[in-house]
Amino acid sequence: MAYLFTSESVSEGHPDKVADQISDALLDNFLAFDAQSKVACETLVTTGQVVLAGEVKSKTYLDVQHIAREVINTIGYTKGEYQFSGDSCGVVSLIHEQSQDINQGVDRESREEQGAGDQGMMFGYATKETANYMPLALDISHKILQELAALRREDNEIKYLRPDAKSQVTIEYSDDNTPQRIDTIVVSTQHDPFDADDDVMLAKIKKDIIEILMPRVIAKLPAYVQELFNDKINYHINPTGKFVIGGPHGDTGLTGRKIIVDTYGGKGAHGGGAFSGKDPSKVDRSAAYASRHIAKNLVAAGIADEVLVQVSYAIGVVEPTSIFIDTYGTAKVDMNDGEIADRVAKIFDMRPFAIEERLKLRNPIYQESAAYGHMGKEPRMVTKVFDSPYSGRVEKEVELFTWEKLDYVDKVKEAFNI
Repeated sequence: MAYLFTSESVSEGHPDKVADQISDALLDNFLAFDAQSKVACETLVTTGQVVLAGEVKSKTYLDVQHIAREVINTIGYTKGEYQFSGDSCGVVSLIHEQSQDINQGVDRESREEQGAGDQGMMFGYATKETANYMPLALDISHKILQELAALRREDNEIKYLRPDAKSQVTIEYSDDNTPQRIDTIVVSTQHDPFDADDDVMLAKIKKDIIEILMPRVIAKLPAYVQELFNDKINYHINPTGKFVIGGPHGDTGLTGRKIIVDTYGGKGAHGGGAFSGKDPSKVDRSAAYASRHIAKNLVAAGIADEVLVQVSYAIGVVEPTSIFIDTYGTAKVDMNDGEIADRVAKIFDMRPFAIEERLKLRNPIYQESAAYGHMGKEPRMVTKVFDSPYSGRVEKEVELFTWEKLDYVDKVKEAFNI
């Protein structure tokens, strides 16, 4: 029997995502001036206020207020009527030094013997249903909001958009787990006040989303995905009515509250640990990236059509306590999932330092991951510039989204004799 599956995304102006982006901007600045910084930064945003907290061990000192304000302005919170703007909000820093009790379990005389920064389990997932090996409902949800943000910045066809927004996509699947059609699309977008009454305003927003935004989104999708769109899609556009009060003024935002949006939209699994604001010694982040790297390369190599990878750690211990593989019965090799996991453990070194080195995680590469998902984006080289009143200017060429590279496909094929 056919079934429905749903994923959601949130925009860069969603209060939780504002918090994530500030936390990762702080992390990037610490790593730019001291690559060995240990960072766990949390951010809270609310009406007119930003609170920074967490633990840091670093040789550098930052103007954290300036960094936070810069992020907020870049997102688009630049007007007083938003009740939250980069130029006028208060910024309070409660960041303090990392606990030595934690640090002693992580640092070693030999960096290769670096222990895990915490216990826990992390998951990576990949599927053949999209070109970027991501679940389709989440991929479309992200693209809707990325295009909505592009429209907002263009200020051409839709002039009333504000930064806060959410999307949701429901897809109908057949018994063999093949996408059949788009069933429902939900978009809620913050907007300026209208002179017209509520009914006229809502009709205008719905018309613009369906007739301006969605054709732009669909045009950027591959042909096989475009075919899933039809004139029977159920659209719910700002279903609660007007949405003028939004962003941190409408809801308090916190780092790490959108972990499903950040990963696979409810497909696969999640170990519970957030990413943003954490340096790569925290395996919540680095091992989740490494697990995605494994899953994606396994699917691309033809080991299975769908793969879930779980890895687990004990704090301060170098080797992972387990590696688990689930191919959901889609394996193309003559091995069970346990045998595949044993082979994977020989191909991919999952010690924390090895992950950092393999994926180049001690670089300032994280702010770009803090909105529209950490997974599924295109790896690319960029030059980033960091200015500090205390440490001068640093210009770095870095590679973003290294965990998305298909650089182990040949090694996987060789190891599995395919």
